[in-house]
Amino acid sequence: MKTIKVKTPAKINLTLEVLNKREDGFHNIQSIMQAVNLYDYLTFELFPSEKIIVELSGNNSEIPYNESNLIYKASKKFFEKAKITKAGLKIYIEKNIPVSAGLAGGSTNASGTFFALNKLYNNILTSSEIEELCASLGSDLNFCLYGGCGLCTSRGEVLEKLPAYIQSVSLIKPKKLGISAKEAYTKFALLKDKSYPNNTLILKKLLLNGKFDKSLIYNSLEKAIISDYEELKTIKNNVKNSLMSGSGSAFFMLQDRLNTNLTDDNYQIFENLKTISTGVEEVNG
Repeated sequence: MKTIKVKTPAKINLTLEVLNKREDGFHNIQSIMQAVNLYDYLTFELFPSEKIIVELSGNNSEIPYNESNLIYKASKKFFEKAKITKAGLKIYIEKNIPVSAGLAGGSTNASGTFFALNKLYNNILTSSEIEELCASLGSDLNFCLYGGCGLCTSRGEVLEKLPAYIQSVSLIKPKKLGISAKEAYTKFALLKDKSYPNNTLILKKLLLNGKFDKSLIYNSLEKAIISDYEELKTIKNNVKNSLMSGSGSAFFMLQDRLNTNLTDDNYQIFENLKTISTGVEEVNG
């Protein structure tokens, strides 16, 4: 039996500026995404089968272990693209990234699935074909595959790599609140003021010169949903300089400690994290 284990990092949005709605229902964005060293671990095991079988299991009761999981969907897409019709696959998911948090937990797992299966099958698909699969399944997958730091445009799937500026990160998320991207963008569409400061392109220039300015972090979606949830308002009022990541409900700070009186009774708290220059990686040993 062939096996492989990979680690898939979370991401934060240093900037997320929503530009306009597209004809396909998605929104055009410009966002600088940054990977951080908070990982899920996926273990893949191939076994003989006369048809395609994908079996999921894991350590987290908040995620589905069926056809609705992005890992399952990515597996089926890979087998179809690679024209593989006979394979049994068991995947164990060690989930550490909070769910429905704007940290790309599902997307990074799906990217890790494409990466791992291609390794198991001796790179049967080209890098371009893997990138096409990523783009077909979600907006963040191409970024999650390569990690580090990147400018993401169109609906998020078009990636331009940028130099990662290594710095400390802390995260906080309400334990009982998850927010979908659909909800966040739907509420954004109802805003009267959809303007944005164009911080993304300013920060891009700084990063290309090895510099960073914390005052440029920005998220268009934060103002669309924060007033609807007391938990989010509590974070914003109690964690100075915090910013929502993606569509929420996690917030981040660019320092090693949160310096807050909020406790882990009601919140998931991660401190002493770092931004990283890598993406999905194989775990040896």
